[in-house]
Amino acid sequence: MVVSLPSLAFLGAGSMGGAILHGVVASGAQVDGGIVVTNRSHEKADALASLSGVRSVALVDDPDGNRDAAASARIVLVGVKPAMVPDLLREIAPALRPDAIVVSLAAGVTLATFAESLGADAHVIRSMPNTPSTVRRGVTGLAAGAAATAEDVTLVRALFETVGAVIEVPESQIDALSTISGSGPAYVFLLIEEFTKAAVGKGFSEADARLMAEQTFIGATALLEASGEEPAELRRRVTSPKGTTERAVAVLQDAGLDDVFARATDAALARARELAAGA
Repeated sequence: MVVSLPSLAFLGAGSMGGAILHGVVASGAQVDGGIVVTNRSHEKADALASLSGVRSVALVDDPDGNRDAAASARIVLVGVKPAMVPDLLREIAPALRPDAIVVSLAAGVTLATFAESLGADAHVIRSMPNTPSTVRRGVTGLAAGAAATAEDVTLVRALFETVGAVIEVPESQIDALSTISGSGPAYVFLLIEEFTKAAVGKGFSEADARLMAEQTFIGATALLEASGEEPAELRRRVTSPKGTTERAVAVLQDAGLDDVFARATDAALARARELAAGA
C-alpha cells in the first residue's frame, strides 16, 4: 500500500536527516506538495538533487531557503546540529504555517527549547531515529510536545513508519531510547569489526573474515525476525551442551557483557543529558 504524506521540509540533511530523506524516497510514499531540503553548501545540496520528487536548496545561493522551505511544508523536520537549532527556530518561526508540525531530529534538544523559540502553542514532536532508516529498517522514538495533537502524532508516525518501526514515549524516556536504538547501530558495527579481527587472527583473509562476520550477523538477525523466537532460545539451540559454542559463550559471559552494556548505555545517557544542558 502506498503511503500518503503531506508536504515535507528537511532543514539540514546531515547523517540523520539524510537517512530519513533517503528512506522516505525509497519507500515510494506519495508526498502531496513535494519535498524540499536545505543544506548550506553546494556539495551537500547537489548530492541530494537527483532524488526523485526532491527540491534541494543550497543556502549559500538562497539565504531565505530555510524560511521558504518552512513556509511550504506541513511537516518541517529540523536536522541541523543541536547548537544551531535555536537560531534556526527563530529564523523560521514567522514563516511557519498555522498547521505546521515541527519535528526535531536533533539529539539532546528538548521540547522546551522549541517552545521557547516557537511559542507554547507550536505543534512540536521530538524524534530519535537511527541510521538504518536509510534502508527502511530503522527504529524511531517519538515524544510529542504539549500542543501536538493526536492527528499530528499520527501523521509523523506514518512518516517514520515508511523507514522502519516507531515507538512512542514520553520525553523523559527519549534520551534513554537514544542509547539503545539511536546509538545501537554503532555497537553492532563495533562487534562486527572485532569479530572480523578475530577471524583474521585465525588466518583468514580480510575478505573472507568480513564475509563470515558480516553475514553471520545479518543471517542471525534475519533468523530472529523470521522465527519469532526469543534471542535466548535461539542462542540455546546453537549452544550444544559441552560443545565449542558453550565454551565461547562462557568466556563472553565471564567478561561481564551485561555490565559492559549497562555501563556503555549509561555513559551515552549521561552525555545526552549533558547535551540537553548545553554542555
